[in-house]
Amino acid sequence: MVDWSGGNDRGPTPKKDAIWVCAARDGVTDAPIYLRNRQLAEEWIKAFLAEEVDAGHRVLAGFDFAFGYPVGFGKALTGSDDPFAVWDWFAQRVKDAPDTNNRFDLAGEINAMFPGIGPFWGNGRKQDVPHLPRKGNDRSGHGLPEKRVAEQEAKGAFPVWQLAGAGAVGSQVIMGLPMLARLRAEFGRALRVWPFEAPDAPIAIVEIWPSLIAKAVTATMPEGQIKDAHQVALLAQTLSRLPPARLEAMLDVPCTTEGSILGLDQVRLLEEVAMAPATPPPLKNDCFAMPQGAHWTPVDEALAHLRAQLRPVTGVENLPIALAAGRFLAQDVQAARAHPPAPNAAVDGYGFAGPAEAGVQRMPLIPGRAAAGAPYPASVPQGSAIRILTGANLPVGVDTVILQEDVTATPSEIAFHGPLKKGANARKEGEDMVAGQTILTSERRLSPADLGTMAAAGIGRVAVRQRLRVGVLSTGDELRDPGAPADAGQIYDANRPMLSALIKHWDYTVVDLGRAPDDRAKLRAILDKGAADCDVILSSGGASAGDEDHMSALLEGTGSFALWRIAVKPGRPLALGLWNNTPVFGLPGNPVAAMVCALIFARPALRVLAGGSWTEPQSYQLPAAFSKSKKAGRREYLRARITDGKVEIFTSEGSGRISGLSWATGLVALDDPAQTIALGDPVTYIPFYSFEP
Repeated sequence: MVDWSGGNDRGPTPKKDAIWVCAARDGVTDAPIYLRNRQLAEEWIKAFLAEEVDAGHRVLAGFDFAFGYPVGFGKALTGSDDPFAVWDWFAQRVKDAPDTNNRFDLAGEINAMFPGIGPFWGNGRKQDVPHLPRKGNDRSGHGLPEKRVAEQEAKGAFPVWQLAGAGAVGSQVIMGLPMLARLRAEFGRALRVWPFEAPDAPIAIVEIWPSLIAKAVTATMPEGQIKDAHQVALLAQTLSRLPPARLEAMLDVPCTTEGSILGLDQVRLLEEVAMAPATPPPLKNDCFAMPQGAHWTPVDEALAHLRAQLRPVTGVENLPIALAAGRFLAQDVQAARAHPPAPNAAVDGYGFAGPAEAGVQRMPLIPGRAAAGAPYPASVPQGSAIRILTGANLPVGVDTVILQEDVTATPSEIAFHGPLKKGANARKEGEDMVAGQTILTSERRLSPADLGTMAAAGIGRVAVRQRLRVGVLSTGDELRDPGAPADAGQIYDANRPMLSALIKHWDYTVVDLGRAPDDRAKLRAILDKGAADCDVILSSGGASAGDEDHMSALLEGTGSFALWRIAVKPGRPLALGLWNNTPVFGLPGNPVAAMVCALIFARPALRVLAGGSWTEPQSYQLPAAFSKSKKAGRREYLRARITDGKVEIFTSEGSGRISGLSWATGLVALDDPAQTIALGDPVTYIPFYSFEP
């Protein structure tokens, strides 16, 4: 969608009443782009359309100015009712540069061709322009309707004759139609203009009026956003979210020489789609509900419940691939073109039509060469060879390449020893990827290698999940910030810096919610703010059912509360719920238990909430450097590290010994049944690096 300007260059700083462009795909918008003048805008639009067509995409391109004039104008101006004749007439006469244009002079010249005074008015210059009145009331006798049918039906739409003043659109039309005429000439049969032509080409150009969804624009515009930027983004998103049948019906209108505004008869539908939430619907209120009782919930049962009930809570945005590393794909990615895009040489050498027989082979060497980016423009005769470099497209008549080290060459001939099979040292078109092939699937976290794969396949932008915002909160009157004075009855808050660093390592956005005292009113206020600023809240402390467990008490009042008594050591209680539709994970207050529960339960859950797939940490079977007798009933996680190929555990299993987390390089997981472990027995070791995002 394009918000076009009738004025001159607006400078480097984004401004209102300027040119703004925004693209959307499947309801996912790119960031709106500010273009300071019409010359830069036209170059950008042409490049964008060419790139999309080359990628095999179809584009609905909307421009916010009239494509035609009231009936009778075209016939009087050009002698034809063909609206494109009017476009070409303006294209031949409009003079436009970043600092000046002739739109007012041209409008005066047109007025002189009509009887009476008008139809154009609104001289925006200080000096008078011949035949161009400053006020609309000064016009008379020009014989043309004041508005097109579309303007009569669109409440609040301005007539195309007004060139200056509040709400004027006439200058946009005069300065926009020449650009559209050049687009038609540039793209030929690949472009159609609605409603004058059926929109059955790769590019369909349509007339839009963002004020059709003015209520939605006002209701959804972020504070500080430039209105022009927001409305093109919202309209692009809205139209791209429409079901194909709805869009097809919207385009099915009678053809008139005046043109029409897309969606003029579907304003209510557009408003509804524009106002619909752009982010996923909230989690169900009972998503954490699990049959409760005196029994303890096994770890695997708790994990299975989270996996089944959670889904993404983040929105979607479209980013250049250079900015997409670490993000989760919101949809599958298909190759825009084959890789390689054409058969090419895998080595430096000489190309010819293979195979080559055994024995000494001699071939005439034709002048010229094929190089990467500089293909040989002609065909290579049968029985002749050509110099070819690595990555160069194989010329017509070449399907085999011999390595230059295996060749004796003169300026006119090469000689080598055969045999050499046909296709040697040559890559086939699409042997890596073919156009349209799904190369990466949704829910995948994009790696640097993935960016290379997408770039090679011609992908410039990709739909990804917005970065998950995780609020980190500690609770308890006894806590103090590290480094602050503390008496014997107080402890330093180890959980908040530890969990915040963990969240940051997982590549999510950390929102520090601070420390909450044992005061429900204050905790409620913190949760209210956290729910507004975060996608999920990770708290520690107050997660059980005691008198001072205020987190559990508040969550219980939401109707979404679930206190999971998990058969795990360290850990046990997990308080889960929704606060204003924002999921809250209440971890134990003990730092060791908080860390273990974050790794085992929060890590995979946050990944799903962020838009990724559920993953299990990688574990290894290694011999134990310890002995232990374990009772039945609970999964135990012991702080551990590897020494000389064996796994040793921290000297104390007490969860109060936080230093054991720094000592350890991973965890030993002992399953639920009773077991006795002797020195050398295999145990399950999970290195900390396996708990990746």
